[in-house]
Amino acid sequence: MPDTSIAAATHRVPERQLEDVAQLAVTLSGRLARMRPDGIAQVIAEALEQVAAEACADKCQLVEFSGNGAVAHVYGSATADAARGQGRASVIDEWLIERLARGELVTISRPEELPVEAMALKEQARRTGSCSLLGIPASVAGDVVCALVIDSLWFPRRWSPELVERLQLVAELLGSGLQRERNDRTLRANVAMIEQLNARLEADNVYLKEEIKTFHDFDDIVGESATLRLALTRLAQVAPTNSSVLLMGPTGTGKELFARAVHERSRRHARPLVRVNCAALPPTLVESELFGHEKGAFTGAVAMRQGRFELADGGTIFLDEIGDLTPDIQVKFLRVLQEGEFERVGSSRTKKVDVRVIAATHHDLEKAVAEGRFRADLYYRLSVYPIRLPSLTERREDIPRLVWFFIHRHQRELGRQIRKVPQAVLETLQRYSWPGNVRELENVIERAMIASTGDVLQLDDSTTDARSAVTPDGESTTLDSVQRAHIEAVLERCGWRINGPGNAAERLGLHPNTLRFRMKKLGVARADARNQHHPPAAT
Repeated sequence: MPDTSIAAATHRVPERQLEDVAQLAVTLSGRLARMRPDGIAQVIAEALEQVAAEACADKCQLVEFSGNGAVAHVYGSATADAARGQGRASVIDEWLIERLARGELVTISRPEELPVEAMALKEQARRTGSCSLLGIPASVAGDVVCALVIDSLWFPRRWSPELVERLQLVAELLGSGLQRERNDRTLRANVAMIEQLNARLEADNVYLKEEIKTFHDFDDIVGESATLRLALTRLAQVAPTNSSVLLMGPTGTGKELFARAVHERSRRHARPLVRVNCAALPPTLVESELFGHEKGAFTGAVAMRQGRFELADGGTIFLDEIGDLTPDIQVKFLRVLQEGEFERVGSSRTKKVDVRVIAATHHDLEKAVAEGRFRADLYYRLSVYPIRLPSLTERREDIPRLVWFFIHRHQRELGRQIRKVPQAVLETLQRYSWPGNVRELENVIERAMIASTGDVLQLDDSTTDARSAVTPDGESTTLDSVQRAHIEAVLERCGWRINGPGNAAERLGLHPNTLRFRMKKLGVARADARNQHHPPAAT
């Protein structure tokens, strides 16, 4: 005997109902076309309410699938009867999900049609006494995006092909809307990522433009002295690691060149080496310069700015004159070293960076620690691998190489063709004590090139200033006195001849008139000539 309850539900769906579902599809299509990128959830919720009402169902859900077929999200909406507590929440059975994810249409009219593996649905049917289920998958470009799941929990019914056809259209419209929302979300994420990359590239570009003017490769470290070779050996040992490096030595010894050499020989060489001169920054701007600031963080902060640590993320930061950092900045700097974390000025959001630190100082940091001017824990963090850079007086044998190096560096920009450096000039330079070290030597050579009109290097008169120095024998002197003593020694060997074969001017690499002018300026004269002008006092 046929089941009269099912027979009652198998009659042809009224034309009006089919028209209403078709009209729902038309309305839904228009709403989806005008939908804001973030409005898909509201459109789906309202559409499910209408589908449940038009299909005379107790429950209507939309299951969204991820790319691998797993359930990404379930949108649901109950009818008014279910909302009043007359219904139960339907079950998303694992068996049902597998069928729908494969793109299979599922139609169940009564519990007997459920397969053995649909255990959850069978248990639900046992409680309600009925199970009528319709599952309609929707595909976009061959991928199942979602599935419309309609339940009749209390009354059995059959799903007519005409109704299924129209509901299939609704499911595909919702699937297209979901895919559009996914694409928009992906596009927004990509745009945000591109903006971040562009901001970082722009910041890197600005920094690199600032740095390009002072760029030096590690090959610019010139010399063969034992003290320099020792420092270079230590550099080669530490460069491939990620350890912090502390460069110690007097001002002008080339600490930045060593920092660049460490960076270029490290695994971080593809990222920037960011340089910060701590001594050149006003105390009020050090924190902003190192860690950045948010817009409006202080007067003049008209835009967000990345700090030097952010610019160096993945690379190396070189902190020159680290001993000049104030105590409060030392605390924040220690946190970056220990945890790789900091906050921009005006922000409470913690940012993480991966930065190798190379610090440099001409101060005695151990003495500063003992006096309480520098944190001991920060000092030990920085001095994992200290390298001492020798002063120029400790490597006098490198001066001739350095002289020619600076000549080749500057002669094109100065329009000079220096082919000879007199031995007297080299000896004069080697006898001077160079309080400004290599930097001072470069300045002296550049001034000498400007003053030299021919192809022979001549020291400029302005280099003979009154700065005190100490010669190797410990005698207190100046560059003036060094030149005067050297000219007198050459004149004595030449019998004080300024003209003629083997004269002093030729040995000194000077024109005779230039030598006479230099002798007059330095007060160089034969002892008998001086005695004629200044006779000894009577005894």
